[in-house]
Amino acid sequence: MKLNKTILLGFIFILLAGVIFVTDILNPIIRPITYLFLMGSSKGKDIMFFGLLGLFMILSQAIDREIDVTKYLKMSIIIGSILLVSGIILEIVFRMQMGIKLNTVFCSMSNTMSSTSILHTHLLKSILGKVLTQIMGPFIQGGINTGVGLYSYVPSAGFLVILLIPILFATLVLACQKRPWFTTSLIAFFSSCLIIGAIDGGMWGTPALVGILGLYLVYRNGYYLNYIVGSILNDEELLRENESIQPTYRNIGLSKTRYLFNRFLPYIIVIFIIALRFTIALAGAEPDYYTVEIANISDNVDFGAIPIEKISNERYHVDSSYNEMELINDLKIPLKDKCEYYTVSWNAYSYLE
Repeated sequence: MKLNKTILLGFIFILLAGVIFVTDILNPIIRPITYLFLMGSSKGKDIMFFGLLGLFMILSQAIDREIDVTKYLKMSIIIGSILLVSGIILEIVFRMQMGIKLNTVFCSMSNTMSSTSILHTHLLKSILGKVLTQIMGPFIQGGINTGVGLYSYVPSAGFLVILLIPILFATLVLACQKRPWFTTSLIAFFSSCLIIGAIDGGMWGTPALVGILGLYLVYRNGYYLNYIVGSILNDEELLRENESIQPTYRNIGLSKTRYLFNRFLPYIIVIFIIALRFTIALAGAEPDYYTVEIANISDNVDFGAIPIEKISNERYHVDSSYNEMELINDLKIPLKDKCEYYTVSWNAYSYLE
């Protein structure tokens, strides 16, 4: 592996991840950018993103011999899809075991508050968080939520699902070998988003959607993306390297209708998945009021300014005008050390107000 611009850029990204880990000085610059594709970016996500991005850039130059990168990209998309679907299945199994509804956010109060839901799962994150805590616990800063509070609730199958992540990482590294610089950069970016999304957010989270759909876009249209960028930048080297890559389909022997369908299939899939995500969120919403269920609550809890109505000792209602995320975060303050866990029903409509 010879030193080149791609490898140098990779080391710069890893160095940036290290800087973010030890200081918050770059947060005002970095956070508004990563927020757009990491779904409410945090310190932990930023560190993972730039670390993975740098690692993929470096390892994209690791293998000198020719390999079928298109085959490995296809494998990565399949494995990534299985991983994301498995994360949702884990959430369903977990809720069936706990006897709680599917359309709720579960908040564990062990140690620091850790939340999870079908729309934004953190179950796999808690497994990795537990490992990291045992290895480097004293060095993990307070602003990084490892999700370890959920660890004891993870179904046993979760420890098998987590093994898909290193397998996915290996196929992604193979998928980005010796490609033109533009698609190498795209695959490194989308791969980083996908792995972060699988760990933090799951199938319906922004990072996972950006990652899996972005990889599929490169798989289907990588040749055309290189051609467009190479033509705009007048990059003859990019255009020359792109000639060794053949599109995954051609307009040979296809009717015009079939060709157009194949050509725009990635965009059809993107629209379908995004529409499905919003359909699930709105169909599971409880717009009249929030139902809050609190397990093993203490007798002396003062909810302060939260407009909460007691229905029973463990069941409460909150006015629907409250923003869902604010309610989840506001409840953790009076409930700290006062309960085992609490759940909050969905209200996607609260984000539209």
